[in-house]
Amino acid sequence: MQWVMFSKMLGSLSVSEAGDRIAEIGFDGVDLTVRPGGHVLPENVAVDLPEAVKILEGKGLSVPMITTNIVAADEPYTEPILAAAAECRIPQLKLGYWQYKQFGELRTLINRVRRELAALEKLCEKHDVCVNIHSHSGNYLSASAGVVSILLEERNPQYIGAYLDPGHMTVEGGLGGWRIGIDLLSQHVNLVAVKDFAWISERKKEWRRSHAPLDQGIVRWAEVFTCLGQIGFDGTVSLHSEYGGLSVEELLSQTQEDFDYIRGVVASMSTP
Repeated sequence: MQWVMFSKMLGSLSVSEAGDRIAEIGFDGVDLTVRPGGHVLPENVAVDLPEAVKILEGKGLSVPMITTNIVAADEPYTEPILAAAAECRIPQLKLGYWQYKQFGELRTLINRVRRELAALEKLCEKHDVCVNIHSHSGNYLSASAGVVSILLEERNPQYIGAYLDPGHMTVEGGLGGWRIGIDLLSQHVNLVAVKDFAWISERKKEWRRSHAPLDQGIVRWAEVFTCLGQIGFDGTVSLHSEYGGLSVEELLSQTQEDFDYIRGVVASMSTP
């Protein structure tokens, strides 16, 4: 597997500065944000993405994936982003999200998104890149692995795939739903995200999700990677250090702890 760091929480640093710190931690590469507010802005992608990749490769880091807000083929920056990714030999892209806003609209929303994915597939085939639907808890269409499976029906897995996020999947299916989701989407998985959470209650009957260090959260990582091994996953794993309220140095320190922990989990599974 290839281990990369999601650059979102290092947005205050330049690409070069972020690359230096990511390399120090020991990652293989970077999951680079190419979206509004990201390290590469969509309107500048043709010039800035190749330059960012060149900078990161100069530090010994690869860019096997980028995170975008793309949700449709006819958006202004969709094809320029796909073309730039192809030019930089970045094979995998994360898509944006389709919100589930109102009860009763689910089937209509699924049908609309299926049409949008069919059009996206044609562009991906043209540029020979793959876009991936990210599992995200809450009021998003991709909160359910069952819905993601429907969206991927009839799509060519070479161009449209799944980006599993066991943290979000555990939010929606803490006992066994996350495992069912991995099983269901096993033929489509190209990317995996790593982050964890805990449920916190500050008032009676009111619970909220809070990001937690990997060794303290709810996700059963050894079981997750056992399942990933059983489906033959050997792709890119993006570590998401989405901790709010930390300084850059505190964030990087926690990232190092998380990275050491998760690599230890995976290493222990392969030890006889």
